[in-house]
Amino acid sequence: MLALARGGGGVGANAVKRAVKRIMPARDVAHKAVRLALEKDGWTITHDPLFISFAQVEMYIDLGAERVLAAEKSGQQIAVEVKSFLGSSTIAEFYTALGQFLSYRLALEVQHVGRVLYLAVPIDAYDDFFRLEFGQLAQKRYELRLIVYDVEREEIRQWIE
Repeated sequence: MLALARGGGGVGANAVKRAVKRIMPARDVAHKAVRLALEKDGWTITHDPLFISFAQVEMYIDLGAERVLAAEKSGQQIAVEVKSFLGSSTIAEFYTALGQFLSYRLALEVQHVGRVLYLAVPIDAYDDFFRLEFGQLAQKRYELRLIVYDVEREEIRQWIE
């Protein structure tokens, strides 16, 4: 979720800034299932949510996770934006998810170099939308990394780079 806090240039702008409180965005209905799926897959959840303040914009990415591999001392770090695609319009859900993904990726490139961003989507949305020609083209054009999850089994079905 993206929150923009701007105090105008006039008198009282600082008071407005101080009055703005961080509001935690509502969690996606599949948040818990994806978190559990990541843990089953060997990931340690390090942030829930991952907060980023970048260029006067506050952002909350659903999850931050890390997996230490025996061959690497530093391990892998990821950020995961969870989407359920339960709205009445799949394309509208996609527009929202894409906008968040691109904004979060920009912030991560500056603030958390090396942390890779994924969009977590349910298997149904993947089959019904991301396998379509448009979904494939968008995934390629915008370099979307996907985690395809099964909400009922609380498991990851596929990692798509």
